[in-house]
Amino acid sequence: MMILSVRKFFAAAVLVACLPLAPHAASAAPAANLPDFTDLVDKVGPAVVNIRTTARVSNSTRGLPPGMDDGDMSEFFRRFFGIPMPNSPQSPQSPGTPNSPNSPRGGNNDQDQSPDSGGSDSEQNSGVGSGFILSADGYVMTNAHVIDDADTIYVTLTDKREFKAKLIGVDDRTDVAVVKINATNLPTVPIGDSNKVRVGEWVVAIGSPFGLENTVTAGIVSAKGRDTGDYLPFIQTDVAVNPGNSGGPLINMQGEVIGINSQIYSRTGGFMGISFAIPIDEAMRVAEQLKTSGKVTRGRIAVAIGEVTKDVADSLGLPKAQGALVSSVEPGGPADKAGVQPGDIILKFNGHNVDTATDLPRMVGDTKPGTKATITLWRKGQTRELPVTVAEMQPDKTAKVDPKKAPTPKPRASNALGVAVSDIPADQMKTLKLRNGVQVDAVDGPAARVGLQRGDIILRVGDTDVTSAKQFDEMTAHLDPSKMVALLVRRGENTQFVPVRPRAQK
Repeated sequence: MMILSVRKFFAAAVLVACLPLAPHAASAAPAANLPDFTDLVDKVGPAVVNIRTTARVSNSTRGLPPGMDDGDMSEFFRRFFGIPMPNSPQSPQSPGTPNSPNSPRGGNNDQDQSPDSGGSDSEQNSGVGSGFILSADGYVMTNAHVIDDADTIYVTLTDKREFKAKLIGVDDRTDVAVVKINATNLPTVPIGDSNKVRVGEWVVAIGSPFGLENTVTAGIVSAKGRDTGDYLPFIQTDVAVNPGNSGGPLINMQGEVIGINSQIYSRTGGFMGISFAIPIDEAMRVAEQLKTSGKVTRGRIAVAIGEVTKDVADSLGLPKAQGALVSSVEPGGPADKAGVQPGDIILKFNGHNVDTATDLPRMVGDTKPGTKATITLWRKGQTRELPVTVAEMQPDKTAKVDPKKAPTPKPRASNALGVAVSDIPADQMKTLKLRNGVQVDAVDGPAARVGLQRGDIILRVGDTDVTSAKQFDEMTAHLDPSKMVALLVRRGENTQFVPVRPRAQK
């Protein structure tokens, strides 16, 4: 019976094999049309390089416990072991060591010191990354963090030639660096247009993950304009990018560089399906300035900004949540001279829409210092246009905080916002450079829930400036509990809108 069953099974299997393919099986055929990257890699691969950096390390203290030098160790060996410290001039050498008289070299050869001997510095590997050749005369682009703290930079080509590179310039803000090697007729990579990148298109990364040179990985573009809190909007991909890929090119199917692989999102330090690349358009603008002057010059208008949330937009009558909320204005800066105030929402810069707060620094930064531009902003329910002259970006300044203590609060009845306020003395108003406002003395209910604190200064309720505590109380007495109200609040040197929903008055 068992033999018969087996025979029936095989007969059925043969019958099924002879039948036409089922619809779902036939649908698998298009899998054969997956892209072939071989020609692309053959074309681009020779222009991708490995970058290795080294740093000088003092041998006199290498390997010693923190706080100890050769003198301390010599005393330790003398006192506890009764012998000189190994590798010191007084220590006996074993036969056959490089500095031993019985060594084949003989004598005391200073040029053949052991790496652990004192008296000189040694070169140690400090990092590894990737890069790609911009021009046939030896300019190479990589990430700034690849060559951080490097004393010597080595560039290795795919044909195994290695060159000591000269650092041309670094821009930490965009994480772009340019180095130069002394070579000619080098292979280069065509530069693409990152503005034409489409989500879902195939891309390839070539680099040295974990030091494995000329490694090729592929994937698709997952998102564009990804804001990670840095200066640039990144291209997000699912291409496998790992430590050592940094600085390598992200390449489209036409063999053009559209980005520089720069960051990964990871909980372990390895690839987890999310990687980020610097758009090549931004990187090339930086590279040209680095090649010309060794540094990058950017514009500034001297404002601190924040995001415009939906609650803030709704409470101020903005059609949608967009723009950059001005939280503070540097006294005497370009924006201050133009008339920009804390609480303004910048909607456009030189005619270009500011969709998110991170758009504004890039727009201003890309503007040449000395250029006259126009700021379109939203203030008290109306749009205004202000002319501004862009200045050159300087190192950030630390704002000084007024050391004076807040005056002792006066007892006041709580209102619909749950905040008690008092007038600010004239001398303090002058010190804080305020034209109006009241000081928060106590909070509860709605104000406490949104994070208002004692010592905050309320400058505006909705579109109305607050000029006194009495006026503030009168305004809050007529607030509609069904609608959010935006308070313009100053805390320290920063100003921002805080949406609050009033409570119903009993």
